Amino acid sequence: MKIDRQRVKEQFASYTRDYDPEDAKIALKIAHTYRVADHCEQIAKSIGLSDDEVEFAWLSGMLHDIGRFEQVKRYNTFIDSQSVDHAEFGADLLFGEDGFISDYIDDRSWDSMMEIVIRQHNKYRMDESIEGKTLVFCNILRDADKVDILRVNVETPMEEIYNVTEDVLLESGVSEKVMEQVRERHAINRDIMTSPAEHLIGHIALTFELVYPKSHELAKEQGYLFKMFDFPTRNESTRKALAEIRSMI
Repeated sequence: MKIDRQRVKEQFASYTRDYDPEDAKIALKIAHTYRVADHCEQIAKSIGLSDDEVEFAWLSGMLHDIGRFEQVKRYNTFIDSQSVDHAEFGADLLFGEDGFISDYIDDRSWDSMMEIVIRQHNKYRMDESIEGKTLVFCNILRDADKVDILRVNVETPMEEIYNVTEDVLLESGVSEKVMEQVRERHAINRDIMTSPAEHLIGHIALTFELVYPKSHELAKEQGYLFKMFDFPTRNESTRKALAEIRSMI
């Protein structure tokens, strides 16, 4: 796979220029994109993939959240249940009628695999039919995305992420239903998370499902996970939930 990285970066910059870079949500997704692409590259190299495959992994990181920008513009939220499934939306933009993928790369031979990887990156559970190298690339992107989500939760005001006031954020609690899934040591189903604090716990729980050793290494090196445990909640159920999940992780 021959990728002109400079072309990809320039096209991404051109695309995102149509949105408001002063908007905190837009700014965080631009930064997130570059960091996920870098994590994808590091993870791919760590498992011995070929040069072409490393390039594919890097490109998947650059393209994975294309749908986020229009989502924010139209709905002013990152919450898919309140707007659109951003992975499906982004894949439609890239591989549907608009065919934005051709703006980034001329080689069409990898398109079908890339479309699957983009569509699957945010799913609670991937399609069970996915296998082989496609599954590897899906896991790389999903790991890279999870690792940087930890950073976003620390470096971006959480009021911006969850569209709530500081008081609502700090006073929100965590239900026993959410903690039951935490105790099973897996990601939490989005359908049962209703409060901002539960979404915070849900993001922490993503670390239970990291696939590759390099992903664990990156998460540990960053140190953001540990900072998330220091969330200054005013709610006793959230305080207990943070202490419990911290002891598990």
